Amino acid sequence: MKALLSSVSVQTKSVIGNLQDLKYIQLEQVSEQRRASVISEMNAVTNSGFTDMFRKNEVTETRIISVKERGNILTDVIIFNSNNLKTTAFYLKGSFDPDKIKVLSEAKNFDAFSQDLLQSYKSNSNMTISPSFNPNN
Repeated sequence: MKALLSSVSVQTKSVIGNLQDLKYIQLEQVSEQRRASVISEMNAVTNSGFTDMFRKNEVTETRIISVKERGNILTDVIIFNSNNLKTTAFYLKGSFDPDKIKVLSEAKNFDAFSQDLLQSYKSNSNMTISPSFNPNN
C-alpha cells in the first residue's frame, strides 16, 4: 500500500487523503450481458449503506461515485466506471474530504484519477496484492 501511494501524483494524493485500504478491479472486452450483470452487482453493493455522490446511467456508459459517511468525513468510497471497452472499480477506505471526492464526478477528473491509480497499481504489480473487490476483505 505504501509503495502504491508513494507513486501517485500530488493531485491524486490530495483527493484520496488518509487512505487505509484500496481494492481495484478492471475487466476488459466483456460481453454486454456480463457488463449488465456487473453493473447490477455494483448497484446492489452501492444500495447497501452507501450514498451516491454521482451516478450516470446511460447505455454507453455507467459512472458511479458512492460513499459511506461518518459526520463530515467520507470513510468508504466506491468509484465505478463501465463502458463498451472496459469496466473499472475502485474501493477506497480511509478518511476523505467530500468536496475533493465530488470533484471526481467530472469526466476528465474521473478518468485522470482512475488512470493515475491504475498506473501506480501497475508500476507496483510485483507487490503481493489480493485481487478482491469485496470491501469486507
